[in-house]
Amino acid sequence: MGLIENTKTYYGRDLETIFFRPMFSAENAEQLGIRVLYNMPVPTTIQMWSPQSDILQNYEAGWNGGESAIRMQKNIELTKIKAEVGFSASTYFQEVLELITGRADVNLDDLTGTELEAAETEMFRAAIAESLRVTMWLGDIDSDRYNKFNGFLHKIVRDASILPISHDLVEPTGDNILQLFNLMWKSASPTLKALKHDGNLAFFVTSDIYDAYEQHLDSCGTDASYNDLTTGRRELSYHGIKIIDMGISQYLPDTSFEFGSACILTDRRNLVMAVNTADYPGSEVRMWYNPDEMENRQRAIFMVGCEIVDDDLIVIATFK
Repeated sequence: MGLIENTKTYYGRDLETIFFRPMFSAENAEQLGIRVLYNMPVPTTIQMWSPQSDILQNYEAGWNGGESAIRMQKNIELTKIKAEVGFSASTYFQEVLELITGRADVNLDDLTGTELEAAETEMFRAAIAESLRVTMWLGDIDSDRYNKFNGFLHKIVRDASILPISHDLVEPTGDNILQLFNLMWKSASPTLKALKHDGNLAFFVTSDIYDAYEQHLDSCGTDASYNDLTTGRRELSYHGIKIIDMGISQYLPDTSFEFGSACILTDRRNLVMAVNTADYPGSEVRMWYNPDEMENRQRAIFMVGCEIVDDDLIVIATFK
């Protein structure tokens, strides 16, 4: 037990490179499907740029230039939060040991403090990442759960002047899912449609809508459909627009939102989450053993917030 009783503290550069940055880079960031800013200066400012459509002029003397791009800018309000987890000594050791034994390169007769620390860090990091992901979508500071900061759905449904599109669908099914996607595309603003060629448009959907689209693809009756039916699909897209499961369906019943499923069409760069561990005193991750309570404890202190850059680039449909 001695190897996991030593206090481990991450702060400064170690806090960034060892603990937080792996959560929001490479494949992990791609799975979120949104734009993630890490350790940007506080207050954190976000922009979306679009080129000017008319900068050509007659060839004549003089200067009549201006900005070559149009900028939409907003500030993200960051909230200082903490994450805390406590395990009894026996439960903690079982959790950490399970992570270690799952690796083929570990010699269980010669466990080092480094391996135990890596497993402990990964366990806590995974818990924080999931909590941030859920709150990023469902956060509501006035609710009983996920109330540390307002998430994207709160900003879309309650803060912004965005009304869900009208539709006749009672619930999404394999038979009517294309009707939903077509209606949302028809309702999108010309500016949002023009961003399609950038390759960043996405439908963010709850799991039932994702499943309904898979059912539709399964019924297409082609060889490709059969292969997908038997081997599965890595990702889905509709007319070149990626479909991303928000992974919140199991959490929605515990929130104050009055719908059970939702579909959002937007540019992925329009949804931004910012995490900061550098510009606020006291930011740290600490893991230690409390001998009085015989409990292993983990605590992280950092700042986080999310924002929508442009409300006009959002189309949403909701279902009871």
